Amino acid sequence: MNSQFDIILLSLKVACVATLFILPFGTYLGWLFSRKHFRGKSLLDGLVNIPLVLPPVVTGYFLLIFLGPAGYLGRFLKSWLGIEIAFTWKAAVAASAVVSLPLLVRAVRVAVDSVDYKLEDAARMLRASEWNVFFRITLPLSANGIIAGAVLAFARALGEFGATIIFASNIPGKTQTIPLAIFTYLNQPGGEAKARILVLISIVFSYLSVVANELMLRRFRRVEVSQ
Repeated sequence: MNSQFDIILLSLKVACVATLFILPFGTYLGWLFSRKHFRGKSLLDGLVNIPLVLPPVVTGYFLLIFLGPAGYLGRFLKSWLGIEIAFTWKAAVAASAVVSLPLLVRAVRVAVDSVDYKLEDAARMLRASEWNVFFRITLPLSANGIIAGAVLAFARALGEFGATIIFASNIPGKTQTIPLAIFTYLNQPGGEAKARILVLISIVFSYLSVVANELMLRRFRRVEVSQ
């Protein structure tokens, strides 16, 4: 039987990798939605945010269709690159990343929206490239908001259940994260005590994430007021 310590470590590993994986994409998408106007923007915005309103099991089903052993992309990854995603810890990462990405994108968009356009325009007047404008002005001024969004995405990844159980399954020692272990223990005779411990640990992690998110938002608001 997989120990609770291993379950916690796996959950933290999945949440950390998922958050780090979506951080550059989420930051770019948030900046894109905030600063650029282009054809199809609403469609892309809807596609990014649809996991927020879809049942997680539906998200997991679509991941299985595309990245599963018989999926469109899954077959290519397995036959050409030897990479298997479904029913591994990587599948748990993918599921957590997909459901967490919208939260990060929305936080980044709000953070970038708060950065004064005049500061960016002044840099452009001094012939700074768009690359320099982003990395020297936009990113530093919105950093606390972005970090707050990353913390929120981490918390969401840590608690992901529906998409994970469909795409990664519930394999002890391999894909069984905290939510999946709680589900398993509650369906076992005498497993309620073990489930209760993991529930308490989940509450602690969630609380710490919320506190960290609030602290970063406060710092972000102070920076915004000082601009």
